[in-house]
Amino acid sequence: MPPRSARKPERRTPPPGRPHTSDRLATGTPATGRWLLRGKDGRLTAYARTPGGLLRWTETRMGGPDWSGPDFFAAPDITYLTLAQGADGYVHFLGRRERVDGDGAKTVDLVHNVQYQTGRPLMEWRSLGNPHTKRLDRAPSLGVPCGAVDGAGSVHVFVRDAVGSVRMRREGKGGKWEGWTDLKGSQCLDGLTAVATSTGRVELVAPARNGMLRWTQEEPGGAFRRADDMAMTPAAGCVTALETAPDRITYFAGDIIGTGVLAHRPGDDGPTELGSTPDDNPGSALRTKIEGHDCTVLAHRTLTGRPVIAAYPTQDEEAGVWWTATGEPCLGSPALALDGRGRVVMAAVGTDGTLRVARQKAEPGLALAAWARV
Repeated sequence: MPPRSARKPERRTPPPGRPHTSDRLATGTPATGRWLLRGKDGRLTAYARTPGGLLRWTETRMGGPDWSGPDFFAAPDITYLTLAQGADGYVHFLGRRERVDGDGAKTVDLVHNVQYQTGRPLMEWRSLGNPHTKRLDRAPSLGVPCGAVDGAGSVHVFVRDAVGSVRMRREGKGGKWEGWTDLKGSQCLDGLTAVATSTGRVELVAPARNGMLRWTQEEPGGAFRRADDMAMTPAAGCVTALETAPDRITYFAGDIIGTGVLAHRPGDDGPTELGSTPDDNPGSALRTKIEGHDCTVLAHRTLTGRPVIAAYPTQDEEAGVWWTATGEPCLGSPALALDGRGRVVMAAVGTDGTLRVARQKAEPGLALAAWARV
């Protein structure tokens, strides 16, 4: 059921008292396809990168169409930023921070921040340190983090270390962070992806030189154990995970040899090719009912820079996937979310640094209304 193309962006008139322009423009998106998030109050929030920090736009009421922002939050020296959200609605920000001292020596650590409620300020950036405390010469080679929040609200942070293994640090009981754990990977690359399931477990995959490594928990809060590797060789940094059945994850990624988007569920014979030509950014995925059918909706940026969107019956990749280009070229990944009224919303950062939003029409199928510049 291919979605229909939307018209070109048109500027939405801001509400009274809101400035028509901002002196801060986005330069890209966080390194995840989940940067458009719904809070416990049903309102959507969008996040983007800008020099020295991040920008935030927030729906003024559930279901829109108006937004406040962009609000600016400083994030000095952060070279990489990703997000994770728990069932409680809290948004966690994970970054890789790189600083140079007066002698020219480089120091690298991971940092964490949190937004507890929609529209509320962020807290202070807090360092999670660097697992290379005994070999300081390896510390600058630390990779980029990913994170997930389990059913108890505990944040799990994963990162590739300097020797190609995977390290984990997680928030324990009472909010105290545990020490670093070596998950014993080999030849891992950046682009780790973690996801929490509806049962509260966390699952992790890591691109490696000859496939994709995987770790699972037997129970929520438990130890991580290596599972069978996946017969999938994705381009680093472009893996997206979606729970498509209870406790079952489907992974979507651009193939490293350029054959398009691949979909793979652990335990299946191998990945299914879904076509299109994604770039090296992560895509976005969600599940929703379309005309009463459980469907998976996918979006990514193509090699031409334009966003594309597709929908198909969940876990039935063999039914075929039809991609539709929509909107103008964008920076970073487009994002998908369901608004407080259950409609699909697609967001992108335009090449002019502004937020663009297209919302599902109230008609059969998956048709997006005109893109609006926020």
